[in-house]
Amino acid sequence: MLIAARVSGSPGTGYADKVKNKIEDLGGRAKEAVGKATGDRDTRDEGRADQAKASLKDAGEKVKDAFKK
Repeated sequence: MLIAARVSGSPGTGYADKVKNKIEDLGGRAKEAVGKATGDRDTRDEGRADQAKASLKDAGEKVKDAFKK
């Protein structure tokens, strides 16, 4: 994947952002699961919000990638 990032534009920048977005998504999934398991709606909802935020950022990265081509 690092090779693809270097081919499509600035070395590593887009790749690093994509990794951060994936980490944020996974953290959100974990929060949501903990919230569901403990019955804590606030934690569950915070996890869902983190996932949505990561998804929006990922969509932005895809748009940037499309314009780089």
